[in-house]
Amino acid sequence: MNWTILQALAPLPGAQPDFKACLAAFPALELAKTTPQDPTYHGEGDVLTHTIMVVEALLTSEAYQALPRDQQVTVFLAALLHDIAKHSTTVVDPVTGKIGQPGHSRKGAVDARIALWDAGAPFPIREAICRLIATHQVPFYALEDNRKGKTPEFIVRELSWHLDVPLLAMLAEADMRGRICPDKQKVLDNIELFRELAQEEGCYGQPRSFADSHTAVSYFRGADVHPDYPLFQEAGSSVIVMSGLPASGKDTWVAKHHPGLPVVSFDDAREELGLRHGKNEGMVAHHAIDKAKSLLREHTPFVWNATHLSPQMRDKTLDLLFAYHAKVRLVYLERPRTELLHRNHRRDTSLSNKALEGMLFKWEVPLPTEAHQVEYITEA
Repeated sequence: MNWTILQALAPLPGAQPDFKACLAAFPALELAKTTPQDPTYHGEGDVLTHTIMVVEALLTSEAYQALPRDQQVTVFLAALLHDIAKHSTTVVDPVTGKIGQPGHSRKGAVDARIALWDAGAPFPIREAICRLIATHQVPFYALEDNRKGKTPEFIVRELSWHLDVPLLAMLAEADMRGRICPDKQKVLDNIELFRELAQEEGCYGQPRSFADSHTAVSYFRGADVHPDYPLFQEAGSSVIVMSGLPASGKDTWVAKHHPGLPVVSFDDAREELGLRHGKNEGMVAHHAIDKAKSLLREHTPFVWNATHLSPQMRDKTLDLLFAYHAKVRLVYLERPRTELLHRNHRRDTSLSNKALEGMLFKWEVPLPTEAHQVEYITEA
């Protein structure tokens, strides 16, 4: 499967979708045929039936038909894949029989990322699709007060930095129209209020403006600041945080662009401690963190070189850096699967290709709100 074929799945205005071709392109969708859903929210039945209804609702939307072709492809594939992980996340309560799919949005984004990466999808379009999948239900409930401790204003501001809010609202509306449920109109009204709030905040189709990057990253990390008023930044280290799968070229990039900077690296820590990959990782982390703290206390610029694949992994590093008032530049590198495996096989490492591929299921690309500056390098 390649990107040219996947683009063609999105029908031109007036044409009908070829669901047989969609199933051939994404075999995981076959599993959706037999994946049940809670009938309270999905009276239409299985996940594939719902997915087809969502796609058809999207295609009949005048807003969709008016989109540029690249955005049509983006939101079409997001609709097609929005519930791709429901099969693998389905749980049935043994007592009540209630069906749930916890975490299916987030896992679906990871599953879609892997499939689209292997197909050669352009990085910006692929990540736009994955971010839509990860958040496709947010407009249903975003205006509920302090959902997960976040205000509706915070939610729309943050989302506007991650994706195109009009496309997210369009996907959410199609998701709701493509089902049978008693509260459909209530949720559709919520989606419309979500649109109106984003428009009021000046972030419907563009990121919410901030006084500067430090104010923005502080706000998104929970500081009680207003976007329009700059927050004073205390003195601290300038730190480059690397992110990317093993063998994606992080060491080479650092050596080429910042050869004089100190480097904090788990690989270096393992070598200094004489440990193989996966052995006594707690000791390795402690060794690396001690070095980082020493550099931070001296306000010394340095590079933190690690995979930092998931938000949880990055948060451990970023929490430490921001606690020391560091100015953080996050650099993400990526290469195709075949190149990664070839490089990894050739290099001197205790990480097998099988173990590397196992890491893909925790692969979540950094978001623009995670640091003062976030860069994506996807070309050699």
